[in-house]
Amino acid sequence: MAYTIDKIRNVCLLGHGGEGKTSLAESLLYVTKAIDRLGKVADGTTVSDYDAEEVKRSISIQTALAPVEFGGNKINLLDAPGFFDFIGEVLEAERVCESAMIVTSAKGGVSVGAQKAWIRMKTAGKPTALYISKLDEEHADFYSTYEQAREIFGVSVCPVLIPILDGVKPVGVVNVVSKKAWKADGAKVTECPVPANLEDKVEEYRALLSENIAESDEELMEKFFGGEEFTDEEFLNGMRKAVITRSICPVFCGSAFTGAGSEALVRAIIDYMPSPADMPTDKAVEDGKDVDLTVDPSAPTCAFVFKTVADQYGRFSFFKVLGGKVTQDSSLVNTVSGTTEKIGRIYFVRGKKNTEVPEVCTGDIGAVAKLADTRTNDTLCAAGRNTVVKPISFPRTCYTQALLPKSKGAEDKIATGLARLHDEDPVFQNALNAETHQQTISGMGDIHLDVLSSKLKTKFGVEVELVAPRVAYREKIRKKVQAEGRHKKQSGGHGQYGHVKMEFEPNEEELDLVFEERVFGGSVPKNFFPAVEKGLRESIQRGVLAGYPVVNLKATLYDGSYHDVDSNELSFKMAARLAYKAGLPTANPVILEPYGNLKVYIPDEFMGDIIGDLNKRRGRVMGMSPAENNMQVVEAEVPMSEMHSYAIDLRSMTRGWGSFDIDFARYEETPPVVQAAIIEEAKALMEEEEDE
Repeated sequence: MAYTIDKIRNVCLLGHGGEGKTSLAESLLYVTKAIDRLGKVADGTTVSDYDAEEVKRSISIQTALAPVEFGGNKINLLDAPGFFDFIGEVLEAERVCESAMIVTSAKGGVSVGAQKAWIRMKTAGKPTALYISKLDEEHADFYSTYEQAREIFGVSVCPVLIPILDGVKPVGVVNVVSKKAWKADGAKVTECPVPANLEDKVEEYRALLSENIAESDEELMEKFFGGEEFTDEEFLNGMRKAVITRSICPVFCGSAFTGAGSEALVRAIIDYMPSPADMPTDKAVEDGKDVDLTVDPSAPTCAFVFKTVADQYGRFSFFKVLGGKVTQDSSLVNTVSGTTEKIGRIYFVRGKKNTEVPEVCTGDIGAVAKLADTRTNDTLCAAGRNTVVKPISFPRTCYTQALLPKSKGAEDKIATGLARLHDEDPVFQNALNAETHQQTISGMGDIHLDVLSSKLKTKFGVEVELVAPRVAYREKIRKKVQAEGRHKKQSGGHGQYGHVKMEFEPNEEELDLVFEERVFGGSVPKNFFPAVEKGLRESIQRGVLAGYPVVNLKATLYDGSYHDVDSNELSFKMAARLAYKAGLPTANPVILEPYGNLKVYIPDEFMGDIIGDLNKRRGRVMGMSPAENNMQVVEAEVPMSEMHSYAIDLRSMTRGWGSFDIDFARYEETPPVVQAAIIEEAKALMEEEEDE
């Protein structure tokens, strides 16, 4: 069924992992009879968690679509992961929703994930609701969780659904706005009178709502201060307007396990949450200019591709229609790549189930298979329309590991698999480190990279191992020395002869080798100078302490000798190498390690722990300053070798609040103890390579 723009609601489910988002989506599908059996996360039988990795781990890894149809309306639920490693999937869901439902548990209080989701929605200016879940669990307390949310998020937080309890068991809910109550028994929902013990609370919370509604409309403000009651129509329209302007954050509740509150929540989403018509603009670029894109059913087709699912067979692209409609067998222009895409079969998606449809209308979300040159963040438009929708801004990666194949000759398979997975997950990055010769992969945390490794095995048949990446150290000398190199070889006929006297000294002004000559009297002919320099440039690729490249070196050729017959370029190249090997060990060499400029974003309460931890990592704290959303920024200089596990450690120290950016700054000398450990590690690695 095709729905008009005013009958569609796009709502993303956000919050911390384990708070019940997937179970809530399952319950809403069940009570609206979209499914005939209530699945469970623990059993791997839910609609949203259908990927093999999700079933195995019992967590959401990717954003899943779960459309709910009720009363001539369609709610596209986007069930986003709660683990911070999969923030890319969360941002994809947030980008195409008009509103968010933040799920938080009735027994655990307002989680960090819920608070971070609130901040993102507030920044985006999108309407937000709270759903207090798991009312059926022991020690669940709806009212204390609501009070905590109101204290954290402000006075816009107002209850709309409150629980009906039979002892401690939730059996239904009351809608504060309509003053109607429903009891639920699984999928069976019956209307009932408002319990007498809840009448006072209904009036109390209705008064809170009335005050917030009045603030969003001048006429209602006059009526409110005049002591007049709002009509049902005024209350409903005022609620919708106040939710859209974020003057009200409605609080809903229920139990996905018992079904209490689920149908009432569906009704509330349709009544109070905005449609794409209520949030009519999006950010875009048209003909090179930034514009507010009007979401218009009568406009030429415009669709934004916000998510891609990829496997060994190809890509499956999810899109939201922002103008006109997308139909089967049409042709659309990718305004990012400039190519024309033939639209074949299009689908509505519910979990892993695809239903073929002839068209997808404005405001709705669909999917299309086998687009040749379209990726996440691309825009598809009708010919003649030059619109590029503002792309999703994905975060920088913060956790890097080296990726080692478990069997030889698997490099090509790994490269192909990573390329396909990058279509699906634009957040992670992979590269071949030219210095360490390691294939590295960077993501948002250890779970993120572990999932990618598992997908390489299940989707592309290649097993890999993740290990800490090697650090690209450097070496330099600290004093001036002179050294001699003589290469002499005689084996019948023409021999080889090259003789150089070199001066090696530190040169802090230039990272690269500086080669000079001050030969007098032609002791070394000029035509051999390039060979000497070449020999040195090849030599500095391996230092004398641990085999790392040598930097900040100045080499001067000041004397030598040659043979009229036996001297050639190779001979002087070898002589330069011998001088290098003789001279550098005596020039007080030292290992340099890369340092980075670090910025850590944390709440003030964790400041002491973070600074103490940075000191343990040999970091130097340079300063602190306030940042947005009551956060603090700690700036420091730290050795990169101490930061491999920082993404995981920081998250642990700050209960998930902390984040950081780090950029390479320079190389610095290592302390003697650290240098000794680096040399031992390098020797062990060389022995291992020789054994192979």
